[in-house]
Amino acid sequence: MTGFCRDCLTDVDGAAGRCPACGSPRLLRHPELDDLSIAHIDCDAFYATVEKRDDPGLADKPVIVGGGRRGVVSTCCYIARMSGVRSAMPMFKALALCPQAVVIRPNMAKYVEVSRLVQARMRAMTPLVEPLSLDEAFLDLGGTARLHQASPARMLARLARDVEREIGITVSIGLAPNKFLAKLGSEIDKPRGFTVIGRAEVRTFLADRPVSEIWGVGKVLREKLAADGITRIGQLQDRDPLQLMARYGAIGDRLARFSIGEDDRRVQPEREAKNVSSETTFDEDIAEFDRLKAILWRQAENVARRLKKADLSGTTVTLKLKSADFRIRSRAATLPDPTQLAETIYRTALPLLKVECDGTRYRLLGVGVSNLAPADLADPPNLLDPEMGRRAAAERAIDAVRAKFGDAAILKGRGFSSGGRAKPPAGSSSPSSHNRRNPGPDRR
Repeated sequence: MTGFCRDCLTDVDGAAGRCPACGSPRLLRHPELDDLSIAHIDCDAFYATVEKRDDPGLADKPVIVGGGRRGVVSTCCYIARMSGVRSAMPMFKALALCPQAVVIRPNMAKYVEVSRLVQARMRAMTPLVEPLSLDEAFLDLGGTARLHQASPARMLARLARDVEREIGITVSIGLAPNKFLAKLGSEIDKPRGFTVIGRAEVRTFLADRPVSEIWGVGKVLREKLAADGITRIGQLQDRDPLQLMARYGAIGDRLARFSIGEDDRRVQPEREAKNVSSETTFDEDIAEFDRLKAILWRQAENVARRLKKADLSGTTVTLKLKSADFRIRSRAATLPDPTQLAETIYRTALPLLKVECDGTRYRLLGVGVSNLAPADLADPPNLLDPEMGRRAAAERAIDAVRAKFGDAAILKGRGFSSGGRAKPPAGSSSPSSHNRRNPGPDRR
């Protein structure tokens, strides 16, 4: 079985233990190596790797990227993971596990730029690139071999090598017949991994893997499956799909198909945003309505800014609160027409917030807009609210001034709490635009 060196792309035969050209042990061999074209590329510990790239002094140190002591871990390097630190873990727990860690606040502008550079290289290989978040994407390389005079596997290895050399981060790759298997492959040998899963080995490969690795199997379904004695994918492979659907509902069909490696989802290059939101995690719990509503206004402005930049609007406003004991409260209201105005978002979310200010102390507040629509449908004249046009004109005038002189050029009074300056409690503020699902913290 022939293959090639992942570092210099030299052909190697089946007996070689190292590349005859460069001496690298990173050789890639597989019987179906030249026949597979669906890939998943995942940047390794993305935020932390970018920070280490920019500060070589961090190379051998545990690094956690996250938002303050009361925030959560966005991602952490592999050294920190050896101490048990994981993405989405509360920061105080992470620091208890790894007190020597270097904590860095997220720099989203930097990460977005690095992501753009990596995705540009992907799109140079194929137009069929489906980003899932800043640090991962599916690619369909079918039909590209003649164009690039190389198989998809070689093109992917070249991409990984060039990204490491030229951008300074590493990626892991899964190459398989479909998206489900490709994503599994990219997670197997991180960092700098390249796993090939062929059609002939699918059932064996999946048999002993946990059912939680099937896309869509969350905690509740995993516990239900476990109660039925099913913990491994192989235990689903010979089950009747109709029986699985009768027991688990519509997802039973997916359990049956994915358990034998069948996935007919196509790589979709265009993904529509489903919501735009902004959240703030506080360093200290807050119960006072006046303090929370000042933060809500700033978040409404963040969301409105992102909607306008993306030429979007939305009709459903959702308020999110997380209490001191980590319980989440979510309340939503639907508008008669789409909006992209901070004023409208704030006025809609404010009564939702007031109801929840019942003495409960909160550690997180967020607001988002969903049911998105084009910007040209936003904020039409409203006979029931004659002041709407005036508010919209005033807000867009403020936008114009801020675009010229900076965001601090004009501040509204409601952005100030009773304590004075409109400055959020020392915590993490993370406005985010979500695609198919909320990517949440970087988990790689």
